[in-house]
Amino acid sequence: MNRPLSRRQFVAGTTTTLALAGTPLSVLAQAKPIRIGWTAWSDAEAITNIAKLILEQRLAQKVELVMTDVALQYAGLERGQIDLMLMAWLPGTHKSYYEKVKGLVEDLGALYTDAKLGWAVPADIPVGTLRTLEDLKKPEVSEKLGGKIQGIDAGAGLMKLSEAAIKSYGLDYKLITASDAAMVSSLDRAIARKQWIVVTTWSPHWMFSQYKLRYLEDPKGALGGAEEIHALARKGFSADFPKAAAFIRNLKISLADLEGVMLKAKESTPAKEAAAYIAANGATVDKWVAAAR
Repeated sequence: MNRPLSRRQFVAGTTTTLALAGTPLSVLAQAKPIRIGWTAWSDAEAITNIAKLILEQRLAQKVELVMTDVALQYAGLERGQIDLMLMAWLPGTHKSYYEKVKGLVEDLGALYTDAKLGWAVPADIPVGTLRTLEDLKKPEVSEKLGGKIQGIDAGAGLMKLSEAAIKSYGLDYKLITASDAAMVSSLDRAIARKQWIVVTTWSPHWMFSQYKLRYLEDPKGALGGAEEIHALARKGFSADFPKAAAFIRNLKISLADLEGVMLKAKESTPAKEAAAYIAANGATVDKWVAAAR
């Protein structure tokens, strides 16, 4: 049952309403947090933390991070459950997800380019024996690898492409699902034991700075070509958060810079290294936020 408001409650409510009535819409928008979806991939963590800190520190915009599966991020944007995601791999990797929401979300442009997906192996595995995905058919190679390819989380676009690659090349291998961290742990363990391993991976990733690795050649292009990582927002985001949208459209970072943040974050935290990057690159950050002022 609804109880009638007391005079004190009525006055308080009226005062709040009057205060809000005189507040610019842009200020009201900033008071509402922007919900950014993300997945625990090292590149996604780095760029998401950089954007979060700049939004909070430079644009006084509250931010809430929502960790969830990639597929759920696309669905969340379409339904308006999250406002933004900074990890849309286009045009190939996330094609199946993007096609479902195209026209129902806002594409705020590429954050970084020249990204790549593929399968990688330790560099000390002889190139003459294992150079391409076709070479995985060799009995001696399959035996060395135990008939397994170490993958990442099941919902990732890379895993969908990897499953397609297994069929395309007619490979008799099991694709193992795991987190990004578990994939790297498996790689680290194999290298320490001088065992053979194939991992599904991508650039940018700090592992290429940590270990000596090489991508297997993909003559059929089953794993796609060069990719761009885009920022996608829910419909109406630019109207509700014009300053934030202008900043995100301006945010462009090089793979080298991003991988530097990612590598340092391995021994620290993504948030700390994002803060350090922002502090060391003030002029760049000024350019990113210039259009938002």
